[in-house]
Amino acid sequence: MSWTSRPLVAFDLETTGTDIETDRIVTAAVVAVGPDGRPPEPRTWLLDPGVVIPRQASAIHGISTDHAREHGMQAGPAIEEITSDVAEVLNSGTPLVVMNARYDLSLLDRECRRHGIRPLGDRLRGIASPVIDPLVLDKHVDRYRKGPRNLQALCAHYGVPLDHAHNAVADAVAAARAARSMGVKHTAIGALALADLHDLQIRAAAEQAASLEKYLRRTSDPMATVESAWPVIPYVG
Repeated sequence: MSWTSRPLVAFDLETTGTDIETDRIVTAAVVAVGPDGRPPEPRTWLLDPGVVIPRQASAIHGISTDHAREHGMQAGPAIEEITSDVAEVLNSGTPLVVMNARYDLSLLDRECRRHGIRPLGDRLRGIASPVIDPLVLDKHVDRYRKGPRNLQALCAHYGVPLDHAHNAVADAVAAARAARSMGVKHTAIGALALADLHDLQIRAAAEQAASLEKYLRRTSDPMATVESAWPVIPYVG
């Protein structure tokens, strides 16, 4: 049975910014998304990140510093819960869908280290279930399509509704449905065994990074480097 016919769990973060080494988690969602159209089953978190949420970030996800401080959990306990839930999914054999996994999973790793929490990678037993990254897969199966590759663009291309972009639950559900639609449309990836699908994305992400690095060095910055690791950028301290 293809993974496109199986239950998926999706993970998404909304954050204070885009730097995995310095920015913080504001909201998180882990959402079970079945193949049969039943309502998704989300678990969500609102965190007090312990820092001021920049206005630019608040304008995107709608969470202000005051709101997070008043209503959010302390970051440490919340990050422990989030990491535990994600580890449980990966250890269960259920595919974990993460749009731009290199960002969300790397930021979760850095938050664990910041708060003295055991990182996700240290919690995985044996052969964990795969991560499915719609961003990496879409670039792999449709390399030369012009235009943006953000979640909104992928949803439009694959016919997936996205009514509340930058809400962690809405984005997670949309990413899972986009991944499923992608696998149905592109049978070469839809037919892959889960372990092979994960390995394909490791190779594809590295190839995409090398291509972007080559382009940047040719057009704007001769010293540009683009991280090739996927789905987590290694921590170097």
